[in-house]
Amino acid sequence: MGLFTVSQARVELVRLRPVLDEIVAVRADLVELSAALAVGGPPTPLGGLPERKAAEARLNELMTEVQETGVELKGIAPLLVDFPADLDGVPVLLCWLEGEDDLGWYHRTDLGFAGRRRLPADPG
Repeated sequence: MGLFTVSQARVELVRLRPVLDEIVAVRADLVELSAALAVGGPPTPLGGLPERKAAEARLNELMTEVQETGVELKGIAPLLVDFPADLDGVPVLLCWLEGEDDLGWYHRTDLGFAGRRRLPADPG
């Protein structure tokens, strides 16, 4: 697992989108199931403890699937993934946040999310 070019990261993001979409759905189920199991929580048609454990296991599988590609899973709520890259000799992370249509942001590795900037028009 090495560095991604911008075009490679965009292709990988498209390939991972079904997995990322499932993470969002399973995350929502897990939260609902957890609330239902809490003392005094409202019941849910999703089930009970066995379904919560299954959702937790599935979420772990999906997160592992993402990480095995070399993509860094930085946050789960909201879902945030980074693709290690190099722009003009500078180590960066190409950054995709849940709700974004495409991979359009990056930040230097030493600055983190707060240093996010738009990718140049044709970074390669």
